[in-house]
Amino acid sequence: MAPIPESEAEGIVEVLESQQITREFYAEIHYRDEFEQYCQRYYAMAAKHRQELAKMQGDINILGWFFRGRRS
Repeated sequence: MAPIPESEAEGIVEVLESQQITREFYAEIHYRDEFEQYCQRYYAMAAKHRQELAKMQGDINILGWFFRGRRS
């Protein structure tokens, strides 16, 4: 097997570097998309929990009726 001429080797290195940069770029895009989806789910869940908390704060405290006279 004959050695690769230096001019061809440089071209091959450039192609490999370009492929690596492209792969890293798309990996970063994928990571950011996944993170954005996670944040959207988190914000939606937090809003739902705030609504549930507001609703529960307006509910009648039934357990408070049972344990009203049982203070130690």
